[in-house]
Amino acid sequence: MLDRIETIHEEGLAAIDAAATTDALEELRVRYLGRKAELPNLLRGVGELPADQRGVVGKRANEVRRGLEERLDAARERLDAAELDVRLVADRVDVTLPGDPAQPVGRLHLITQTWREIEDVFVGLGFTVMEGPEVETVHYNFDALNHSPTHPARAPTDTFYVADDVVLRTHTSPMQVRAMEAHPPPLYVVIPGRVYRRDSDATHTPQFHQVEGLAVDSDITLADLKGTLLEFSRAIFGDERDVRLRGHFFPFTEPSVEVDVSCFNCTEGWMKDGSRCPLCRGEGWIEILGAGEVDPNVYSYVDDDRYDPEQVQGFAWGMGIERIAFLKHGVADLRLFYENDLRFLEQFG
Repeated sequence: MLDRIETIHEEGLAAIDAAATTDALEELRVRYLGRKAELPNLLRGVGELPADQRGVVGKRANEVRRGLEERLDAARERLDAAELDVRLVADRVDVTLPGDPAQPVGRLHLITQTWREIEDVFVGLGFTVMEGPEVETVHYNFDALNHSPTHPARAPTDTFYVADDVVLRTHTSPMQVRAMEAHPPPLYVVIPGRVYRRDSDATHTPQFHQVEGLAVDSDITLADLKGTLLEFSRAIFGDERDVRLRGHFFPFTEPSVEVDVSCFNCTEGWMKDGSRCPLCRGEGWIEILGAGEVDPNVYSYVDDDRYDPEQVQGFAWGMGIERIAFLKHGVADLRLFYENDLRFLEQFG
């Protein structure tokens, strides 16, 4: 039996060294070490040998088995590397060639689409688009907007502070005073951009987008504000829409209002099947933004005599771009805008 074990050892090593592919190595593993192979069967039969032969035969058979396994492992490592080199040469891809099949051209993200749509509406109404810094001073973000020293929005639990007097802007409203400092009246501007607050849930994210609007001229009233926002609402949500103003409070407008648009998903709060509308919850109106007449105190922060509250008046509003997209396209969770799930994004071409 020892002679047969040595023969298997020599034949196995020679066959392994001669193997040219990993597939051939797998065949040799089955032939020499598989469950039905001769060497394992010899090992299983060691217990039937005379007592004086069991130790010698068993020891040698195990040594041969381990030797074949080690030789197989070494050969597999060598052939794997060689085959990989061959595949790398054969499968080389020229990244400068067009895709095959051709890949579709990219599209604008839904937030960007909505951003541009809002801009287009207000540009068509005679407004100019401006931009402002996302890292803002406390002066422009709070003080110049008539926020009291104890206003809760100033707390670090609500606002990201970069330094004691520097924040990540919590709204695009700081550009109200900046715009008036840079341009004399009449002034009609919209300011879109990213803003930051310490919120995170299905309807809030720490970073989101707003559009601030500001109009300053002579003899401007809330009726002008309502007319402007009515045109906006009809352009975005449909020609049949109406708007209503509800009294509210914002530090930098007086009077202040919440603006609702008539629901575009139902009729006076009810669906065709008689159920309550899930979008407006049966109210028939959907809140879309906050607005109001510019508080005269805000003009006092503008170092320009031409912004005398006795001579000019103005209105301002601020809306969330995500909220407009959220309502218009029926998005269930605001976080979907940021999760980069193509199943969601590809719905909006």
